[in-house]
Amino acid sequence: MQENNKTGAGLLGLFIFLGLAALGYFLSSAAIQYKLYDRSVTVKGLSEKEYKADIVIWPITFSLADNSLTDLYHDVDLQSEMIFKYLNKNGISEEEITLVSPAITDKSAQQYGSNNQAEFRYSALQTVTVYSANIDVVRHVMSSLSELGKHGIVFTGNNYQSQTEYLFTRLNEVKPEMIEEATTKAREVAKKFAEDSQSSLGKIKRASQGQFSIAARDKNNPHIKRVRVVSTVEYYLSD
Repeated sequence: MQENNKTGAGLLGLFIFLGLAALGYFLSSAAIQYKLYDRSVTVKGLSEKEYKADIVIWPITFSLADNSLTDLYHDVDLQSEMIFKYLNKNGISEEEITLVSPAITDKSAQQYGSNNQAEFRYSALQTVTVYSANIDVVRHVMSSLSELGKHGIVFTGNNYQSQTEYLFTRLNEVKPEMIEEATTKAREVAKKFAEDSQSSLGKIKRASQGQFSIAARDKNNPHIKRVRVVSTVEYYLSD
């Protein structure tokens, strides 16, 4: 009986040893395979395109001064009407034009004891804003607006509020195409790297889409927008 117990214990020990040996082999093999599978390369792909802006916001600002507040408001209304008519005549509709209340300054209330009296007590700053999708039409009118200067309108364009703004609002339309192009270029780079390292390019391990940036092509062509995106892609490599 004791002999049988020894034999059974020996067999059990042998099976445990063989099981542990097999488990060790499989774990070692899996670790090696995982390490090989974990080889990867990270590359970037750029997509850059130029598009025409589709919205223009054009603030037309002019200034006036007078000692009579009543006359000042009258002149503001008169010159605003002249600008409205000029814009309409040149293809900009009334729906594309907005007018805000003029900013009136009483210079006598700002002297703070100074003996230097201003020539005109009141000054007004008025803004007529054009918001339009007709970029070409608006740019043409911009180049000829100086004609109104001959009628005594004093335009001001040296402040931030008077800066013309061009918007590109169709980003969602161009996103898929640009992301596809950026990913394709990234794969081309990764494939070249794999060939140089005598490896095979595998599937995508992970990918991230960079932020889209929109900027003017240059300071002379703010209505032409340069849209840019960089995608980062990591690919598996294998021998």
